[in-house]
Amino acid sequence: MSPTPAASRPRQPIRLHTTRLSGHGHRVQLFLTMLDLPFEVVEVNMKAGDNRRPEFLALNPFGQVPVIEDGETVLFDSNAILVYLAKRYGDASWLPDDPHGAAAVQRWLSLAAGPIAYGPCAARLVTVFGAPLDHAFTQRVAVKLFDVIEGEFASKRFAAGDTPTIADIAAYAYIAHAPEGGISLDPYPNLRAWLRRIEALPRFVPMPQTKAGLLAE
Repeated sequence: MSPTPAASRPRQPIRLHTTRLSGHGHRVQLFLTMLDLPFEVVEVNMKAGDNRRPEFLALNPFGQVPVIEDGETVLFDSNAILVYLAKRYGDASWLPDDPHGAAAVQRWLSLAAGPIAYGPCAARLVTVFGAPLDHAFTQRVAVKLFDVIEGEFASKRFAAGDTPTIADIAAYAYIAHAPEGGISLDPYPNLRAWLRRIEALPRFVPMPQTKAGLLAE
C-alpha cells in the first residue's frame, strides 16, 4: 500500500476522462490517488453528448467513461483500468499473484460487473439520472447481494482478505452510495464497517453525494 516508487511513476500525468458522479470513474480516481500517481481529470459532459463525439469514440468506441490515457496506452472499462494500474504501478498487495489471492480479487471484480452494476449502481441510475430501468428490480438485486456479503464481512476486514486490494476499490462507490438509489445500509453493520475501513485508508477521496433516494430532502 505504499506510494508508487518514483522510478515507476508515469513521465507525464495520466489523463482520466470521466464525470464527477460516475462510480465507475470514481474507482479509477480513487486508485490513482491511493497510488499517489499524477493525473488530470478531463470532464466528459454526457448530457452535452461529449461521449458521442468522434474524438471521444476514438478513445472508447462504446462511448462510456472512464477512459485513461497513460502515454501511448489508452484503456477503457474501469475494472480493466484497475488491473492495469495495479500491475503497472502498484505493489503486489493490490492484485495478488498467488492463485487463491488472484481468484478472490477476480470474484469481486465479477461482482462489480454483475450484481453491483445491476443492483445498487442501476438503482442509483434511476434516482439520480432518471434512467428508464425497473427500480424495484434493481433494489431487489442490491438487497440480495448485501444479504450475502454482509455475512462475508463478519469474518474478514476487506473484500479479498485481511488487506485492501483492487476488489475493494471496485466495490466501494456504488455500495457506499446505495442510499442514493433508495437502498438502506442500516441493516448491514458489517458492510458499513468495511466501508469505514476503506474510508480510513491513506489518500482516500470520496465521491460527491447527491440528494436522491434516501438522501432526498
